[in-house]
Amino acid sequence: MRIIRYDALIEAPWKNGGGVTRDVASDSVDDDPIWRLSIADVKQDGPFSNFAGMVRILTVINGHGMALESKQGTIDARGWTPVRFDGALNIYGHLTSGPLTNLNLMFNPDYCDGNVAVLQGPHQQSLKPASNRGLSAFCLSGTLDLNADIVLYPGDTAMVDTHDCEMTLKAGDAALLVTIDLINLSD
Repeated sequence: MRIIRYDALIEAPWKNGGGVTRDVASDSVDDDPIWRLSIADVKQDGPFSNFAGMVRILTVINGHGMALESKQGTIDARGWTPVRFDGALNIYGHLTSGPLTNLNLMFNPDYCDGNVAVLQGPHQQSLKPASNRGLSAFCLSGTLDLNADIVLYPGDTAMVDTHDCEMTLKAGDAALLVTIDLINLSD
């Protein structure tokens, strides 16, 4: 298990100046991106970057949300509610009420499928990674206990990739469980 502390993440400004992003983790095959997990601070309304060939799951983790507008319609991205959309959509984001922070999972559907689920305490779960499944636990609020000896705080992530892990959330705690199921890597 790899623990990634929020305060160890490196900020990188967006090209359009509308915010900053922090890469949490990613993977690729022969320089083709398979998936990427990142945290973004959105300071103002503006266009989303084009990630053609990728699927995005965006979860507002702090703030009041935003409306993601495209020719296909509007997606309401509210707090702690994962929304899934095509990375090639020409989206313009309108903040609902001030700046926000979101967790983004982007993945190439030719190589994998992804999912983001919200878990709220009290909750206990065994996380069982497999050779074709990666799991990440992201602390939203309170604390997230792993194997009774590792504590995550808001913004911290645990990459559970080789051994089973026991996850515990107490009443008032919340986390995101990110699942990545790999496919077609032998093609």
